[in-house]
Amino acid sequence: YLATERTFRDFDLSLEFKQEADGNSGVFFRSSLDGIIVSGWQAEVAPPGLFTGGIYESYGRGWLIRPQLDRPDVRMGEWNLLRVRAVADTVTTWLNGEEMVRLIDADIGKDGGVIALQIHDGGGIKVRWRNIKVVDINE
Repeated sequence: YLATERTFRDFDLSLEFKQEADGNSGVFFRSSLDGIIVSGWQAEVAPPGLFTGGIYESYGRGWLIRPQLDRPDVRMGEWNLLRVRAVADTVTTWLNGEEMVRLIDADIGKDGGVIALQIHDGGGIKVRWRNIKVVDINE
C-alpha cells in the first residue's frame, strides 16, 4: 500500500489510473494499516465489468454497493479519472465525470483514517496511478 501519513475524515480525492492488465486494485479511505493488513473501505478499481467505483469493506461486510451495469466503465489502456468524496456518512464516487455510486452508511461515517492505494504484484495485474490530489474538506 502507498498510504498518506496523516488521516482524513471528510475529503475530496481525485486521481488518474490506467488499467493495463487484468486484476483489481483500489483506493482505501478512512482505513488503518497494520503491516500488510488494511481495515476500512475501498473504492474499487478494476477492469471493465468488475464494478469500478463500487465500495467494498475490507475484513468486514464485503461489497456495500456496486455500480449499476448501465454505468460508464473503465477504458482499458487509457487514463481514467476516479473521484471519491466522503462527507460524514455519505461517500460518492465518479468515474470519468459520471457518478457511479452514492452510499450513506453510519459505520463509514464514524471516523477518519488514511487514504491508501492498493498496489498488487504478480498475477499479471498492472495499474498505473498519477495526478493524485486530496482536499481536506474540514480545513
